[in-house]
Parts: sequence; C-alpha cells; structure tokens
Amino acid sequence: MDRCATVKVEDIAIQIVDAIAAAKIPYMLVGSFSSNFYGIPRSTRDADIVIELGDKRITDLRRQLGEVFSFDPQTAFETVTGAVKNIIRVKGTDFVVELFRVSHDAHDCERFRRRQSVRIFDRDVFLPTAEDVIVTKLRWLRAKDREDVCGVIGVQGDALDWPYIYRWADEHGTRAALDEIRASIPEI
Repeated sequence: MDRCATVKVEDIAIQIVDAIAAAKIPYMLVGSFSSNFYGIPRSTRDADIVIELGDKRITDLRRQLGEVFSFDPQTAFETVTGAVKNIIRVKGTDFVVELFRVSHDAHDCERFRRRQSVRIFDRDVFLPTAEDVIVTKLRWLRAKDREDVCGVIGVQGDALDWPYIYRWADEHGTRAALDEIRASIPEI
C-alpha cells in the first residue's frame, strides 16, 4: 500500500529533523525541500539531509527515531561527492530519507559551513543557501534538478550571489549548463 498519499511528507521530514536536533547533530535539509523553499515547489517522495556526526554516532539518531524508521543495514556512497549515506525507510510508506555525511568535497564543506536557519514547518530548520542549492543541483543535473535550478533562479533572480555561483560552476565544469538554463528563463 502506498501511504505516501495519506502521510504528509512534511510530517516525516519534521520528525527526522526534530530527531537530528534532539541528538544534537548539526544538519541541513537539502534536495527538493530546499529547492522548494527558494524556488517553485514540487512534490517529492524523499528527504535528503546532510549531517556532521563529529563525535556522535548514527545509533544516537536511530534511538531518537524509534521503530517507525528502518535503517538499511549497509551504508552507501553518493557518486558526485563521495559522501557516505544511510538510507532510512519509513515503515508502511514508500518514503525514503537519504542521510548524507558531510564529505571532504570542497563545495560540500562550503555549503555546510554556509547553511542558514530558516523558518519552515513552524520551526527553525537549517537549509543550504539558494546559491548552494543551484550549485549542487547543477552537479547532479537530472531532469528534476534542471527544473529546480530554473525555479530557484526564476524566483530569486538578482538577489542571488552570481559571482559565487559562477565560481563553483566554473570549478565543476557546469558553467555551460548554467548559462543555458539562465538563457531559457523568460523575463517577467
């Protein structure tokens, strides 16, 4: 049974974020939740969260979450930055949480350092900056990432720190894609 239709994905994200905060683990909510905040919202069936464990252990978080959340027994690797990740499944739903560790990738470290607290879901939640959402989405550049980049640029426009975005796009070899996307966004 697909309970994602009856379970609000925001409620699941809130539970995870609250558990991470209770475990005193620094984090930021990334992926579609962050691009929805800065751009044009779209539906999602997952939550992506970056954490910095430091001296904490993933078992601290597992205890905070309880039995509704099931951790895959094996860790995995994200292919772009090489970050270690845990997959957390929400029992009885198709909803998945990907819990990434901050990697040694230069941009991954920088976006975590620059994260900011914003008010969503009736609480303060850490998100990457709009610029870092764009830079990260350009690195992945799946169809939904391209749409998210268009949405964030379309909504944020001139408020964005373009020199920062260009610096990382040049470093990652995504400048041509960025320029093409920017040129495709109509003036309002």
